[in-house]
Amino acid sequence: MSDSRLLGPAEVRSLAEGLDLRPTKRLGQNFVHDPNTVRRIVRAAELTDDDVVVEVGPGLGSLTLALLPAVAAVYAIEIDPLLAGQLSRTVTDRAPGLADRLTVLTADAMRVRAAELGSPEPTAIVANLPYNVGVPVLLHLLAELPAVRHGLVMVQSEVVDRLAAEPGSRTYGVPSVKLAWFAQSHRAGPVPRAVFWPVPNVDSGLLAFTRREPPAGARREEVFAVVDAAFAQRRKALRSALSGWAGSPAAAEQVLRAAGIDPLVRAERLGIAEFTRIAAARPDRGPDGRSGGVGRRRTRAHPRRT
Repeated sequence: MSDSRLLGPAEVRSLAEGLDLRPTKRLGQNFVHDPNTVRRIVRAAELTDDDVVVEVGPGLGSLTLALLPAVAAVYAIEIDPLLAGQLSRTVTDRAPGLADRLTVLTADAMRVRAAELGSPEPTAIVANLPYNVGVPVLLHLLAELPAVRHGLVMVQSEVVDRLAAEPGSRTYGVPSVKLAWFAQSHRAGPVPRAVFWPVPNVDSGLLAFTRREPPAGARREEVFAVVDAAFAQRRKALRSALSGWAGSPAAAEQVLRAAGIDPLVRAERLGIAEFTRIAAARPDRGPDGRSGGVGRRRTRAHPRRT
């Protein structure tokens, strides 16, 4: 990538010292300092020169500098004002001919709205996501940015396994189902601990995804309400696990049979299409997919955090 001088360990340390930066676990700050790793990430993301990329948590700019020569534009979302202020200066210094491709937003990625990014619309997400909020950030961005058609993110290795898991596997759960609503995904390889500063105490991995149309029949909020209720008691048969959501065990069984689902099956055996059928089969579907009930007892299921 001849148009951009990438950061190595010495440059990362020098930038950090110049900012008097002390990486914090609270913000999930572990910075990649290996040029070969960021080149590999960009290759694995299968970007085209007309892609517009959202990068979350650019940090000191290692991945940003690798992305800029490969795409039309990069929106870098950085929650730390100190790092956000430095990023444009780093790009101007190390990739002056590409600086006009970069837009830096000082913001919490969990609260970013599409209107804040403006035009052109993002078409890809490529990021070293903060490990403490990686799943909710990814799901929020996919919901908020419908033009995003593919991406590659780095997260904790076990989180990659959960996100890419298929029904029936040991790691399958709420994150797996919710990501499947938006996209097909797969593990795209490991990332060694040694390429980070400071070195994390967990293994990392790459998750690749491609957008797909969600199942028809129910809205996302309705489907996710079913998923949260079903996995809140994942060891129970769905007849019991969905009793709060439906109003009673008998009401849950009625909905499940209407959806063509065995009432004694567990949540971990169902895919996104089956959960959508369950949501669609509820006879008194409210605006949020939760209100009301088909039985006499009307209670709310407690949503499971992702």
